[in-house]
Amino acid sequence: MKAQPDADKTLSLILSRLEDMKAEETVTIDLRGKSAYSDYMIVTTGRANRHVGAIAENVTKSLKENGIKSIHVEGLPNCDWVLIDSGDVIVHVFRPEVREFYNLERLYTQGPGAAKAI
Repeated sequence: MKAQPDADKTLSLILSRLEDMKAEETVTIDLRGKSAYSDYMIVTTGRANRHVGAIAENVTKSLKENGIKSIHVEGLPNCDWVLIDSGDVIVHVFRPEVREFYNLERLYTQGPGAAKAI
């Protein structure tokens, strides 16, 4: 069994997979020192439900192949918004309208002590 990669390696792996899957408008938010539960949050968009699902499944498969076993995934049945929690990195994959509605980046990048997008 492989050792758990560090957060930066996990982040790099996920970003590479998102690029391969043609995810759109990917934003990485640095949560180090701001959150006890994760180091990074990624927010990205798929063009339609099927694309959102394909992105999420591809990222999850890649994480498992790279030794990250404790992955929690929510939202795959509908594929409007899929959350992938790999521990160090949390990924939100949205359909465009759903992303616009929830606007998670704004919540995490504004206000006192806000995390910054990188």
